[in-house]
Amino acid sequence: MAIKLNTSSVAPAKARVDMLVVGMYKGRKAGPGSDICDKSSLVLLEAVGFKGDAGEIATVTASGVAAKCIVVAGLGDKSKLDANAIREVAAAIARRAKSVKTVATTVLTDADKAMGAAEAAQAFAEGTVLGGYEYLKYKSEATASTLNSVTVLGGSAKSSSGLANGSTIAAAVITARDLVNEPAAGQSPAAFAAFAQRVARKAGLKCTVYSGAQLEKLRLTGTITVGSGSVRGPRFVKLEYSTKDARTTLGFIGKGVVFDSGGLSLKPSTGMEQMKTDMAGGAAVLGAMSVLATLGVRANVVGYIPLVENMPSGSAYRLGDVIRYRNNKTVEVMNTDAEGRLILADALALAADDGVDAMIDLATLTGACVVALGPQIAGLMGNNQSWIDQVKSASDNVGEQLWPLPLPPEYKKMLDSEIADMKNIGGAYGGALTAGLFLQEFVGEVPWVHLDIAGPARAESDNGINVRGGSGFGVRTLLELAQHFHKPRRN
Repeated sequence: MAIKLNTSSVAPAKARVDMLVVGMYKGRKAGPGSDICDKSSLVLLEAVGFKGDAGEIATVTASGVAAKCIVVAGLGDKSKLDANAIREVAAAIARRAKSVKTVATTVLTDADKAMGAAEAAQAFAEGTVLGGYEYLKYKSEATASTLNSVTVLGGSAKSSSGLANGSTIAAAVITARDLVNEPAAGQSPAAFAAFAQRVARKAGLKCTVYSGAQLEKLRLTGTITVGSGSVRGPRFVKLEYSTKDARTTLGFIGKGVVFDSGGLSLKPSTGMEQMKTDMAGGAAVLGAMSVLATLGVRANVVGYIPLVENMPSGSAYRLGDVIRYRNNKTVEVMNTDAEGRLILADALALAADDGVDAMIDLATLTGACVVALGPQIAGLMGNNQSWIDQVKSASDNVGEQLWPLPLPPEYKKMLDSEIADMKNIGGAYGGALTAGLFLQEFVGEVPWVHLDIAGPARAESDNGINVRGGSGFGVRTLLELAQHFHKPRRN
């Protein structure tokens, strides 16, 4: 059920809702609206161990109020109240309120002053919608959330605008989450491409889907090769968003392996069910592209999503095969489970030939990056410091964690091949870095950033705005980039 977010000037005590949520700071210090609670509430909060940390929730008592129940939400340290804290609080509220229909809250009162009403409301909307996300398509006895309305008390016109933007951005993330959570059996490359076409029609995008001879004509040989082992043939989706007076063009590239068995370099069965997540980069690109017009993005944006299923069969590509790409680089395949870089190479080379001003790719690319950075932080690599800084700033603004990693030129020799320009894997160590160095060979002089999202693309538990399963990581960073994009300086 979609959650409607709105504002109201009604006094908290007179809000006729199922649940009224007030705020309290760390150490059980008074927060926005908490004066409505009975004096005994502090004793109750102490008894249940409520400290006021961001996202902490407890039910209290109050008299003379119209709401059916009163809930206190922890806001954390008042001096550190920011958009990330607001998202976490909103997500916690949405989870607690799944069994009610209507909620009103005062928690943004101080945040409006600290960071601006629009920014605070946007963060609140993102947290509410994403924290309340459910994927129940295959649950036969699940009880869906009944929450359908959340009202921000005391909000202004800027608050309303922020709530609208936040809801739009959250909807884009949900598009990506739904794609990632869908079992691979129902999501072939052709099915993903068909869904992209439907999204494009609604979003005012031009969508071109390449297959068969069209892939051959464009020399998208990595996509053809990796997809050769599956009876469900490969596709390549190109999405185009354009505005009348745009002077810049931004390229979004997303890895779209709808299922990764490893090919002939077969993965172990343990954990293979999560390989439906291997198209999270492509899902993020499609999700972000779906709302560019609604957000009024002024730059042109082109999305590139190579789509394959990596399977073992009599027609699958073999170790030792050589792929020649559209930029005439040749690659010797040394591991068919290092397939993501082989299809991304097509997209990067095509984007470079299309003349984009900068490009960013997102891919669940290496386990090595997860080992280095854990499950919540993506690796950030690139060939242009100005563009790297712009991407990092965007991710910081939206609270998606990226950590810069190097592309050491001396590691390129790890990709040396006996018979081709390079291999598709390096040595036993530095796998995330050699993967980045491989991709760099296909971008030419175009400013480029690579995000290895293998860790944060999936959440193993409910945490903050994330719900167990696909996270939609990267969508909010892409949208922040698109809304504030400026052409980076060339090296």
